[in-house]
Amino acid sequence: MNPYLPHTPGDIRSMLDAIGVSDVDALFSDIPAHVQSRNRPLGLSARDDLAVHRHLTTLAERSTGRGLIPFLGGGLYDHFIPSVVGHILSRSEFFTAYTPYQPEVSQGTLTWMFEYQTMICELTGMEVANASMYDGATALAEAVLMAHRATGGKVVLVPCSLHPRLREVLSTYAWGAGLALHDVPYTEAGRLALDGVPDGTCALIVQQPNALGVLENLAGMKERLGKAFLIASASPIPLAVIEPPGFFGADVVVGEGQPLGNPLSFGGPLLGFFATRMEHLRRMPGRVSGQTQDADGKTGYVMTFQTREQHIRREGATSNICTNSALCALAATVYLAALGPDGLRRVALLSYERAHDLASRIAAIPGYSLPFRGPFFHEFVVRCADPERAVRKLRQAGIAVLPPSFLHPLGVHDGFIVAVTEKRTPEELDRFVVALEGK
Repeated sequence: MNPYLPHTPGDIRSMLDAIGVSDVDALFSDIPAHVQSRNRPLGLSARDDLAVHRHLTTLAERSTGRGLIPFLGGGLYDHFIPSVVGHILSRSEFFTAYTPYQPEVSQGTLTWMFEYQTMICELTGMEVANASMYDGATALAEAVLMAHRATGGKVVLVPCSLHPRLREVLSTYAWGAGLALHDVPYTEAGRLALDGVPDGTCALIVQQPNALGVLENLAGMKERLGKAFLIASASPIPLAVIEPPGFFGADVVVGEGQPLGNPLSFGGPLLGFFATRMEHLRRMPGRVSGQTQDADGKTGYVMTFQTREQHIRREGATSNICTNSALCALAATVYLAALGPDGLRRVALLSYERAHDLASRIAAIPGYSLPFRGPFFHEFVVRCADPERAVRKLRQAGIAVLPPSFLHPLGVHDGFIVAVTEKRTPEELDRFVVALEGK
């Protein structure tokens, strides 16, 4: 029993009185009753180890989609991971998902953090990056909170083409911070249609590419915002060949780093990257590894900034995210180092070329079209009369795409989205087209 938690009836009663609730059940009042399992039997029965193992194996085989070719997108992508990534991650000195509390004794950890930060800055065109965050969604929400602290504004301009899950996380953070989210529509081309900037705006969010797969035009956006932040939520692989958001004056660039050496793994664990301008360094959440010299003049690394409440006054903490996704960030570091600029560019161009090849072939099939004429990178929406039937045909052919319902929050009810990476072979592209052509 934890000695620091109340565990006697009197202790519990005192705690409930202090927070102003009548009983323990009241603590769960915000959770709908139909989803609570505390008061209903779970239907579990005792089984021996072998029976449980067989049962779970059967369930796993049903859910893995074994044998399916993934054309899945929506923020997570199936890129090739060089074997050196897994080899380095499995070494005992690195195999931890958490950062040591005394990091200065772990120079190897601080060294790769510094290298990771440097690579993220090079990718995004920014001046400083932290050592990673939990995922792209929380990184985006934290960027908005930083913009609010810096400008004092309480209005956030959110594109209707933002990934639905990003929007959900952002809404939760905004609710807690008292921020108002204003929708910004998109044009027929699938690009942001920013007509004006309301008073009190602290930030405009631009996803690059957006959730429809379309590449946004960032030129001139920062100039229209005044003191408000331009926050770019960017996919990392395209940044190898397109102008980074920092080139267009972005104040913060965040994103989901899963494509950088981390497997899909049923949606996690993930990696959020966060980069900004040097003037905002002390407002940035997370932690930063810095390079220095010891008393003998030798190069060393230290934890330069940490926003955790253990180190600074609570009111000075920029975030309750006080650590980083260490193992996932290490995977990204090894991945980027192994590929180098030319290798990463090759991955990006192969993904681009194969996506455009498939898109043009799909558009030539009667009944199928590409609804958005804006430029795309390696993900695109396909329009058809019956998207559910099309997705079933693909599934029967051994091909997996996201369900059409992914696009419903984006205002698209007559299509599905397709993502292509460098792993997809010409034969797999042929198989995709044949599946759609089939009766």
